[in-house]
Amino acid sequence: MIAPRATKTAARAASKSVRSYSTHKDILFGIEGRNKLLKGVETLAKAVAVTLGPKGRNVLIEQPFGAPKITKDGVTVAKSITLEDKFENLGARLVQDVANKANEEAGDGTTTATVLARGIFSEGVKNVAAGCNPQDLRRGVQLAVDKVVEYLKTQAKPITTTNEIAQVATISANGDRHIGDLISRAMEKVGKEGAITVKEGKTISDELEITEGMRFDRGYISPYFITDTKTQKVEFENPLILLSEKKVSLLQDILPALEAAAQQRRPLLIIAEDVDGEALAACILNKLRGQLQVCAVKAPGFGDNRKSILGDLAILTNGTVFSEELDLKLEKASPEMFGATGAVTVTKEDTFILNGAGHKESINQR
Repeated sequence: MIAPRATKTAARAASKSVRSYSTHKDILFGIEGRNKLLKGVETLAKAVAVTLGPKGRNVLIEQPFGAPKITKDGVTVAKSITLEDKFENLGARLVQDVANKANEEAGDGTTTATVLARGIFSEGVKNVAAGCNPQDLRRGVQLAVDKVVEYLKTQAKPITTTNEIAQVATISANGDRHIGDLISRAMEKVGKEGAITVKEGKTISDELEITEGMRFDRGYISPYFITDTKTQKVEFENPLILLSEKKVSLLQDILPALEAAAQQRRPLLIIAEDVDGEALAACILNKLRGQLQVCAVKAPGFGDNRKSILGDLAILTNGTVFSEELDLKLEKASPEMFGATGAVTVTKEDTFILNGAGHKESINQR
């Protein structure tokens, strides 16, 4: 187990389990290292576990700025914790990663995942200390997981009615029945495949708004594009959209798009087969310097499927797809070739395009 050192030292550690190296890292071995990790896991899990289930309690979190935050969300509690001891903090970060993965995969169940992780790690440490082979232990845990998943699938009850959706949503909304009903109405409108986003409103009442849009499973190429560090999202209002079937690597390929966005003072979203090299570097540099809000996303799908999806995006945003078939070159792009939309949200894994500027007749025909 390795952790960064706070200060430089050439002295040899007194304890045999700790060694100091010129790389400015401290290394712990054996039972002492496992115990430090376990303490970090236990500390974080104890704070998160109180939020478990519909009767879970709220946690008060100190904020760097503004009022303290009150939440019952396990992953939010986990992310807010940093332990003073660097080795214990490594254990806490292991559990944080479990909570984050559960949140990314399912959007819920983060507290349950944390409690299970603590149990597995705690019992694992005991068994290893008793002489159990770690690899045999890992295989045993995986076999148990497979059995549990199989059993849970047989016991699972599909959610079908609006009332059932409202009940589940109410629990996720910290017991707020009004929010639960609002979410169930939204799902009733857009269906199971529809996308639901939540934004802070400017009125005293909650509102449900249905908008035409599109979602695909590709996120931002670089985290440097993030505009909201708290939610780890890119959010643009009224952006220009560049659609390319080809890979974008050269700066000259995106210069017309960058110039058009800068002149119109609008954000720029680039959707292409890939964006790398000096083109990606230029986008990141513009974002970091605050000169232009820009984000690059890989186009979804492969082959003919990708062409079809880009065609859908072109219709939705009233833009043009730059492709070899049409012999359109990016460096010769003009402002009217770029698509437009009311709002864009890009996460690590998904992109949402809402209120595209395309013609309704064309969208309906598509």
